[in-house]
Amino acid sequence: MRKTANILVGASALALLLGGLAFAPQASAVGEMPSKKVCKSKPKDPVVAGGCIATDRKKGNCQACHTFKGLEKTRLQAGNIGPPLVAMKQRFPNKAKLRAQIADATQFNPTSLMPPFERHGILTKEEVDKVVEFVLSL
Repeated sequence: MRKTANILVGASALALLLGGLAFAPQASAVGEMPSKKVCKSKPKDPVVAGGCIATDRKKGNCQACHTFKGLEKTRLQAGNIGPPLVAMKQRFPNKAKLRAQIADATQFNPTSLMPPFERHGILTKEEVDKVVEFVLSL
């Protein structure tokens, strides 16, 4: 009788846990594009929030020129004007340099096609910081 009661309690706890997870907001995998559902929930995590800004067509729109992990799960077509956003921590070990590149790429290359997001007011300072966190996760 005791074994049966323990099994029932354990099964009930598992069912409750799994049921709760079904209604929990979907977290985005670190290092890939967040879903629209995640972005609509206004995520607090700076990496996920940065991914939402980076993929917002009215804000960063990074996928217009770059490809990165997660785009293959969507209908979005990645651009090929800019380099693929992969191994970004290795490519930009200096976080400040990556931030400067995203904020205004023309300071390093005056003929860059990348918009000066912060200088032109496309993104705020805080939005650029969040995009940097997202890009470093790629």
